[in-house]
Amino acid sequence: MDIVKIIGIGLIAVVIILILKQYKPEFAIYVSLIAGIAILFISLTQLSGVLDLLKNISSKANINSQYLSLLLKITGIAFLTEFAVSVSNDCGETAIAHKMDLGGKVIIISISIPIITALLETILKIIQ
Repeated sequence: MDIVKIIGIGLIAVVIILILKQYKPEFAIYVSLIAGIAILFISLTQLSGVLDLLKNISSKANINSQYLSLLLKITGIAFLTEFAVSVSNDCGETAIAHKMDLGGKVIIISISIPIITALLETILKIIQ
């Protein structure tokens, strides 16, 4: 089970970080970063099944594949932004973390414009 791997990596990283902070605190961030990347890759392996399911459902429902692609990009941007913000917060760089968070939100809004436009067009067709 992947959750056991994720929890194991997390707990081992926490113990190593606690020990390193006593002797070499500058190396603690490297352990945190490596553990975070490992957990991210383990989590990403689970996405292939979800992607296949979404593609199957969208083809059955006759949903434009462009919209599904945009939604997946938005989700990816949200995950990566959250990861980067967490790493920055762990380093004590909250100002940079807030700016990355804002940047991710702006990019998500700009990418979602075609979906918002299609939704508004559909609403206008229903109203008229």
